[in-house]
Amino acid sequence: MCGIVGYIGKRDVAPLLLEGLQRLEYRGYDSAGIVVTSPKTAGLKMVKAKGRVRDLEAKVPARFKGTTGIAHTRWATHGAPSDVNAHPHMSADEKVAVVHNGIIDNAGDLRRKLEADGVEFLSETDTEVLTHLIARSEAGTLEEKVRVALRLVEGTYGIAVMHADFSDRIVVARNGSPVVLGIGEKEMFVASDIAALVAHTRQIVTLDDGEMATLKADDFRTYTTEGTRTTAEPTTVEWEAASYDMGGHDTYMHKEIHEQAEAVDRVLRGRIDDRFATVHLGGINLDAREARAVRRVKILGCGTSYHAGMIGAQMIEELARIPADAEPASEFRYRNAVVDPDTLYVAVSQSGETYDVLAAVQELKRKGARVLGVVNVVGSAIAREADGGIYVHAGPEVCVVSTKCFTNTTVAFALLALHLGRIRDLSVRDGKRIIEGLRKLPEQISEIMKQEEEIEELAKSYADARSMLFIGRVRGYPVAREASLKLKEVSYIHAEAYPASELKHGPLALIEPALPTVAIVPDDDLLEKNRAAMEEIKARSGPILAVAHQEQEKADRTIVVPKNEDELDPILMGIPLQLLAYHTALALGRDIDKPRNLAKSVTVE
Repeated sequence: MCGIVGYIGKRDVAPLLLEGLQRLEYRGYDSAGIVVTSPKTAGLKMVKAKGRVRDLEAKVPARFKGTTGIAHTRWATHGAPSDVNAHPHMSADEKVAVVHNGIIDNAGDLRRKLEADGVEFLSETDTEVLTHLIARSEAGTLEEKVRVALRLVEGTYGIAVMHADFSDRIVVARNGSPVVLGIGEKEMFVASDIAALVAHTRQIVTLDDGEMATLKADDFRTYTTEGTRTTAEPTTVEWEAASYDMGGHDTYMHKEIHEQAEAVDRVLRGRIDDRFATVHLGGINLDAREARAVRRVKILGCGTSYHAGMIGAQMIEELARIPADAEPASEFRYRNAVVDPDTLYVAVSQSGETYDVLAAVQELKRKGARVLGVVNVVGSAIAREADGGIYVHAGPEVCVVSTKCFTNTTVAFALLALHLGRIRDLSVRDGKRIIEGLRKLPEQISEIMKQEEEIEELAKSYADARSMLFIGRVRGYPVAREASLKLKEVSYIHAEAYPASELKHGPLALIEPALPTVAIVPDDDLLEKNRAAMEEIKARSGPILAVAHQEQEKADRTIVVPKNEDELDPILMGIPLQLLAYHTALALGRDIDKPRNLAKSVTVE
């Protein structure tokens, strides 16, 4: 859950690394550091700082020259944020420098053994253990030193290593945490995310678990941690550097909320088949016979991806009539679940690198299950591990809080549900109805955006709330879950979501004038049931904000959302609540793109 960037070539390296860290800061932002060298420089030079990348930049001296370097922006797992705990970590002889994402599980045991051998540790981190292991190795080359050290390590890592005696190279390795190489003209880059690379090259190589690489200015080679050469062909990434700019918005979150109409159009483009009232999803690698053999669908994700999976499961049940449910991947991978050969498993992750989801995929594959991936990043680990899948084509999402990726993921699930439904029992008429609804989505999202000023005023009235309750029934409940999460993440206001049907079974005890309730009220067959729930809240003097397709008499205020097909309504109903969370956080002066304690890509447990 940190950002790595490295460079070797002819250019002055410090500005390149600092720029790369700025682009990766959403992956971790409690401390940062940089180390540089060059063939003409004796030794390694390092600067580290607690705080943001700007704090590091302020400490870098004017004459901090080099043509090779690695840098890191951190989200703490071992040791509190501090200058000392910041990466890179350097050996006692100042010859070896390491940056590391992930967690070394046996760091405690290794640390005790090293201390018994006289090694003095400066930091509380697990990474410093690896630094000393590399420095103390008696192997000949840097590659061999790293390889020997990694044999002693248990856990996850994405690392980049420099050595003063091997200033012509950077050695990198991956096990469970992403490492991406950028291929340039007589210069090479490495990063934990392509965001740091696209300003300089769009030719990338993504390492697999158990793979290492050596970068030199004019060449790179890949090999396993056992030393066997591997074949790595560069691929071209579709995202450009401009995709990571704010585009005139004050925050990435605001920009990404407003990009949703265009993003949804992108996930639909080229996939609709009007002739047969279905969609083309060739990437799922599932023919009609295999699709008809599916008896259950299990969707696995974490956080926002889990909530998108809840919506997806409902759509699959409604349109394809296949039993479906969603479960947090972080729970599934530990409960020794029964893996059924007739079940289709779907792994959901914006980054395609979420560790809990990736670990669940690997366990499922080990047990012979068929797994599809629903991810945003082409070539990511889950995309490569899965049997097939759907790219959601949301474009880069930089804000830690996910908005457009959530929406595009729910649309991708609508496509999958329609595809499976038309193979099974969904009629042509219903297929056309859903396609018509899907085509309406971009314009309807644009209509919702026109209400932003009204939602901003609403948000100001809720900014003083200490807690908020979100309720919904069936289709509305996952929307309530996701809206509750958004408010928590970005505003730090406590919020929780409940099925509206569960109010009488406990949560009504919370209702009072100081507790606002947000009710998701779609105009479907449960409309009157939802109105009855609002009546119960109103009778206890609880203020209500409804998100509905028409004004709600029992609510104090209503955000009216355009009506689509019943099955697709959840895709739209959460969007105004993204704006509500955003403007509530803005009113409270929160750091919207980088909420405290959180990072974008959760690549550790």
